[in-house]
Amino acid sequence: MANELVLDILGTSFSITVDEDKEYLQKVLSQYCCAIENTQAISGINEPLNIAVLTGYLLCDEINRIKQQLENESTEVNRRTMTLISKLDKVLGNDKGN
Repeated sequence: MANELVLDILGTSFSITVDEDKEYLQKVLSQYCCAIENTQAISGINEPLNIAVLTGYLLCDEINRIKQQLENESTEVNRRTMTLISKLDKVLGNDKGN
């Protein structure tokens, strides 16, 4: 079901139509507006285009850091799982010399 969302960001207004519910769209918009405010506060930049570009860059950086953290955690979970399987194999007598 397509929903329309009117965006009014940094003095620019436009609408988008997407296949997400309105609550989700409003949540994303709110997060982006908060990110813009944070970018303005830490950078001191007042030019809307520069703020939008820097905010986009900072959000991509955050996404990549989270992805890396999840990959690291997944690797650690896999390592621990294999260690537990190995220990269980030894206890159960299924150890084949590994």
